[in-house]
Amino acid sequence: MIGVLALTMGQASAQRCLPKMQGIEVSGAFVDGKPLSAAFCGGVALSTYTRNGSKWLFGGEYLQRNYAYDEGMTIPVAQFTAEGGYYQKLLMDASKTLFVYGGVSALAGYETVYWGKTLLPDGATLQDRNAFIYGGALTLNIEVYLSDRLALLGNVRERCLWGNDTGLFHEQYGIGLKIIIN
Repeated sequence: MIGVLALTMGQASAQRCLPKMQGIEVSGAFVDGKPLSAAFCGGVALSTYTRNGSKWLFGGEYLQRNYAYDEGMTIPVAQFTAEGGYYQKLLMDASKTLFVYGGVSALAGYETVYWGKTLLPDGATLQDRNAFIYGGALTLNIEVYLSDRLALLGNVRERCLWGNDTGLFHEQYGIGLKIIIN
């Protein structure tokens, strides 16, 4: 019995990324290389793993950029988006601690410029308007498991959204936590 235990020691695989396993992800990100006071993003998502260790992801994000206007005044532009996407597993280490995913997502939502106000305090009028937005995102995602139910996330993402007046592309660099719920 001692010989069998010695032969199988260290052979157990972690119970991670099994089919239909789900996790809640909470993340934050820098946007467009700006400091957090000028641009930031936060999101919550539900991920569900597939048979091959890849995952489906459904969630929502809030992104805000503050554009400098006049002597310390900024004009906030906020995007509220819903996301649905597929993340293909690209790499995994033998201990199932580190995973690298490449993902593509569809995004749809709403963008508001200066919270819908068109008149600035100095009397100037904003030409950009609130709008429904749609598009997609490409993501490179890394998961590092701290335990079987908790993972540290890192990602680099490029969003491309049409229908707005304030810019087609936004890149994000973020971190987050994932809690496995079943």
